[in-house]
Amino acid sequence: MNNQEIQSVKQRFGIIGNAPALNYAINVAMQVAATDLTVLITGESGSGKESFSKIIHSLSVRKHGQFIAINCGAIPEGTIDSELFGHEKGSFTGAVDSRKGYFETTNGGTIFLDEIGEMPLGTQARLLRVLENGEFIRVGSSKTQKTDVRVVAATNVNLMDAVEKGKFREDLYYRLNTVPIYVPPLRERGTDIELLFRKFTTDFAERYRIKPLQLTEGAKQVLMSFPFPGNIRQLKNIAEQISILESEQNKPIEADTLAKYLPSSQQPSRTLALFPQAYGSNTENFSERELLYKVLFDMRRDMNELKKLVRDMLGNEQDGRQILHTHKDLFDSIVPDSDTRPAGDMGITRFLPATNGTVRPDSPPPTETYGSHPPVQIFDDVNGDINDLTEVEDVTHETEEDDSLSLERQEKEMILKALRRNNNKRKYAAQALGISERTLYRKIKQYEIDEE
Repeated sequence: MNNQEIQSVKQRFGIIGNAPALNYAINVAMQVAATDLTVLITGESGSGKESFSKIIHSLSVRKHGQFIAINCGAIPEGTIDSELFGHEKGSFTGAVDSRKGYFETTNGGTIFLDEIGEMPLGTQARLLRVLENGEFIRVGSSKTQKTDVRVVAATNVNLMDAVEKGKFREDLYYRLNTVPIYVPPLRERGTDIELLFRKFTTDFAERYRIKPLQLTEGAKQVLMSFPFPGNIRQLKNIAEQISILESEQNKPIEADTLAKYLPSSQQPSRTLALFPQAYGSNTENFSERELLYKVLFDMRRDMNELKKLVRDMLGNEQDGRQILHTHKDLFDSIVPDSDTRPAGDMGITRFLPATNGTVRPDSPPPTETYGSHPPVQIFDDVNGDINDLTEVEDVTHETEEDDSLSLERQEKEMILKALRRNNNKRKYAAQALGISERTLYRKIKQYEIDEE
């Protein structure tokens, strides 16, 4: 492909930049488009991988067929098979009618599977069959159907690492990786950063009828030296921020002004995150440990309340006051009320949903129960302290057999509450508790919990 053809494709699909790595990726996409080979697009999040899938489809013989982009990480594990391959009536609860999947409706077209690394292993096996034989089976059916669909996949993770960890099938990886295309991150594209910034600020100025921004040479250097971990998405966000907030300036933007809008990589984190690597590769055990931390803090609070009650009862009698004096070290260890906060206020990630309000049977628990991030942030440096771990260890060291049984009872009670609040839906109950669904299933069997 000559440079003129590459520039034509850039103009058609709105791709800005002249970096050699970008031009090479576009050239590969143009060459592979005429074939039916499976393509794997790799690159960081926000680098523009979906644009390359559209180039491949639009320049192929399937350009008049349907093109569907699917984010595998956004579809729940329990429904992704139905979405991709369809289902028969009555195949599962809620399947009131038969439904065609994307591989059936897109016959003769192209399917773009974004974030392929998030696809469940069971679905990976079904996808492998489609890629090898062009065959699939609807959920709840035994009839094999044929489809003629081209698959273009994309991922922002290292799939070989996922293969080694058992999270991605090795045979599927090699089947997808027939033709690899690497989309370079923004920090590797040199002066493309300035071109994109100018494009975004100009578009924003035209839309809102304001004067386009200009950068000084110093500001351009600051812009191009920033790593942009969020890639093009982050650059566009910064361009629009500075366009609206600095629109009244009648002079070019200085380096100091621009620096205010660039996140500092030296800013201290407000939270101390304990990552699974610190406890080995078994993240399931790590989540279960967090649940135990929650139980232990609840036990500590209950023990403190019990000490207070005994102290108040004994303080009203002469003999009781003598006991208080004799065991002064025991009752002096009572924590003030301000320190016996719930675990959620002590830096522990909140696991249980709020008690007020109701949870619909068909909806996940409220976002505040487990947040948008995995529950690995245990302590924060605002109102928590790492030394609290010492107190937890002291509690576990002093407990005897009855304390162990009490711990199990509290854990069972937490699981029961989570199941009741989520209408016995294990998936949502596990999310509310901050553990995996497999761990929850094992706990249900361990404690012989009846889910009826």
